[in-house]
Order: sequence, then C-alpha cells, then structure tokens
Amino acid sequence: MTETAPSPANDRTRVTTAVTQALGDVLERDLTGVSPDTELFGELGLDSTGVLDLLLRLEDLTGCEFDTDELEMSHFATVASLTDFVLAETGS
Repeated sequence: MTETAPSPANDRTRVTTAVTQALGDVLERDLTGVSPDTELFGELGLDSTGVLDLLLRLEDLTGCEFDTDELEMSHFATVASLTDFVLAETGS
C-alpha cells in the first residue's frame, strides 16, 4: 500500500483546528464555529498575557517550537493569520 503525502488543504485544516483548540483552551471558551477572519484580540478577547500561553499550547499541539524572533503582532490578528504563521513555522 502506498502512502500519499498530506495535501496543503489537509495541513491547513489540521493547523486551523489546532489554533482553534489552543485558543479555546487559553480563553477557556468553546470556539466551535469561529471563522478564519475572527479577530483574536477584538472579537475573542485575547490579551498580551494570553499570547504566551497560546504559543505554549500550540507548541504542545503541533510539536513545533516557535522562533520568538520571528513573531510579529500581525501573526495574531486573526485565526487565519495565526494559522499561516504556524504553517510557515512547521514547514507545512
């Protein structure tokens, strides 16, 4: 049996799920149904202290250690922007 590599769409779905789960864990809220355009600070109430907790939780979920030198606040604008950052960091 031949194994196929995961498609980029599957990677995006997997990482979006991890981002949503991590956000829900950090914010202690059910975030089922959030959209990629949902704003992390404005709509979900993420704050600067939650960013560190969020990164640590994402590291647990993805198995990737994030380079803090690469972090920019724009990565935390929306679910989609954070997903893009995680995908870039994990090489997916």
